[in-house]
Amino acid sequence: MSVQIGDVLPYGNFLVMSESGPQEIDVKTFFTDKKVIMFAVPGAFTPTCSAKHLPGFVEHYAAFKERGVDDVVCLSVNDVFVMDAWGKAHGADRIVMASDNLAEFTTALGLEVDVAKAKMGLRSRRYAMLVENGIIQQLWLEEPGVFGISAAENVLNQI
Repeated sequence: MSVQIGDVLPYGNFLVMSESGPQEIDVKTFFTDKKVIMFAVPGAFTPTCSAKHLPGFVEHYAAFKERGVDDVVCLSVNDVFVMDAWGKAHGADRIVMASDNLAEFTTALGLEVDVAKAKMGLRSRRYAMLVENGIIQQLWLEEPGVFGISAAENVLNQI
């Protein structure tokens, strides 16, 4: 069963790249007293994720900040080095490029998908959510193979 609007984010961690190397971030601590947009993609450097999903949030980052969003997080079941390289390749220096390398947080959210047929294994479903003080306020969950409602432009228009 997946998380719903009104749920508190489950306990978990994700990794980000810092100047001194990979850094583990506690979800509860990170989301406390903040308004955060978190979006998830099935994989870094994949076609839709690289051509549309991440670039939209990079392009509209300032507009999210103007609406009171403290952080924008891009989450993927990829290792922290891949997430860091993908962020750099797309000029996403203001986006928190979060690695859920073992899919533990994604699974705790109930938003995992097995794309073994595509030789990708366990990944995250595509979504975006508005989280305030650790509580999911809005959730834009895509059906598998679809992109639209979790796009930055759509999310921006609804917050």
